[in-house]
This record gives sequence, structure tokens and C-alpha cells, in this order.
Amino acid sequence: MAPRFDSVQQVRDGLKSVNYLADDGIAGVAFLADRLGKPILVEGPAGTGKTQLAKSIAEMTGARLIRLQCYEGLDESKALYEWNYKKQLLRIQADKSSDSWSEIHDDIFGSEFLLTRPLLEAITAEDPVVLLIDEVDRVEVETEALLLEILSEYQVSIPELGTITAKQVPMVFLTSNNTRELSEALKRRCLFLHVDYPQMDREKEIVLTKVEGITDMLADQVARIVRSIRQLDLKKSPSVSETLDWARTLVLLGIDHIDAEQAKETLHILLKYQTDIAKAVKELSVD
Repeated sequence: MAPRFDSVQQVRDGLKSVNYLADDGIAGVAFLADRLGKPILVEGPAGTGKTQLAKSIAEMTGARLIRLQCYEGLDESKALYEWNYKKQLLRIQADKSSDSWSEIHDDIFGSEFLLTRPLLEAITAEDPVVLLIDEVDRVEVETEALLLEILSEYQVSIPELGTITAKQVPMVFLTSNNTRELSEALKRRCLFLHVDYPQMDREKEIVLTKVEGITDMLADQVARIVRSIRQLDLKKSPSVSETLDWARTLVLLGIDHIDAEQAKETLHILLKYQTDIAKAVKELSVD
């Protein structure tokens, strides 16, 4: 399979064309993952653009995005595959006159009766694919083990059918919010990328890119206030997505210069806990 990217700069430029502002660290890991055929484990605080990175890579390359949203209790039947039991039962009833169980068995365990889930769908796809395994830290360790064969060999072993090998190597992103420590076996198979809150200048640039109608001065104020709020001892610091929501709110309210009172009245857009809002109000009052 031909490489997707020619250079790190091409990755940066391509991501910028779909409104994702990546630094050389992000673009470099994406470039290497493509060349080495390895998945990327993207860790960092919630709302810093980890999921959006995978979506943007898919958009810039024209690949199909296949997403597996992880959650506690996710199992093989929802992540990998399961058999269409109703269809199998109908086939057994239709063939009940047959004298050979082995013939029926071989028939009902064919690909016609297989229901593909995101992981198997990504492996069997013939078109270019970006596989997003979102919030992998939410699944149990046992379920995490399901990923190991796919991430190392890009293949799936199904007892009734044998080993299914990828027709093309998908670009794989796993995201984690660090709610639990991932296994060493999983980490070994991936390139590591940490996406943190952006620097103030970069966050201002993100706001200018993403929020229609915002002025340079207002974007600068938003970035500065958010930066000062993140330095407080908060239960949950504002994410980049919440920064954008706050900036859009200010634009909708016709505010082109934030004063302390306007900031206090709209802090519920930026912060999601009353204790955090109280701390931010106190900080703004001091300023």
C-alpha cells in the first residue's frame, strides 16, 4: 500500500486545510504511524482534540472513518463480530430434512451469517479506512486484550472461519483520557502521542479558525481568560471544545470586548461545576 503522506509538513498543511491546527509533534507522529504501519495511542485531558485528530485525518485523506466508542461492558459481539443467530436458525429449519449435520454446520457458519462490528469491518474493508477506537481506557482489561491481534498483525481469528487478514492496513487511532492505566502489551503496539491543552497563542488561532465572526481582539481575550482559569485548582479545567462554545456564545451575544461582569455571567458555558465557577468568579473579581 502506498504511503498516505510524503512529509511531516504535508500532514500539517493537510490538517490545516480541514481546520485542525497541528504542531510538528502531532504531524510527525501521524507521518511515522503511516510509514511504520502502527496505531497511534493518543492520551491527554478530555476535550483537547484527540478524537477530532482521527476525524480530520480521515477527512484530509478521503478515507472512511470507522469508530468504535468504548464503554464499560463492551464485549466481542459489539466490538468485533457476532453470528446472526436468527438467520442461522431459519437456515437450520429450512434444512431440517438434511441427514448430515456437518453440511448444515459448514453452511450456517459462513460469511453470509457473520455480522461485522467496527473492528472486523475495518479489517475487511477494501477502501482506505481510518479506525478510531475512542476512549479505550473505559473498557476492562479483558476486552482490551481483543485489540492485541488486530493492532499487531491487522488480522482477526474467527474459530469457525479461520484467520481473516486485512486487505489494506487501516490507520488506527486509540484515544485515552487516562481514567485507568492501559496494559504494557497494548502500549507496545502503538506510537504514543500526548495532546495537552494548547498554548495561548495556538488556542487563539484555533478560536479564530473555528468561530465564525469573531474578532482578533475577542479571540485574544478568550484565550487569555481561559489560560488564567486553567491555572486554578479546578475539578475540571475547560477543554478546547468548551473554549469554542464560550467564544461562540460571546459572538452570539454581540460582545466584542469582555468585561468582568460579562465573563461571570457566561462562565457556565465554560465550566461545568459550581465550585469551579465560584473559583473563577473570585479570580475575575481580583483581576
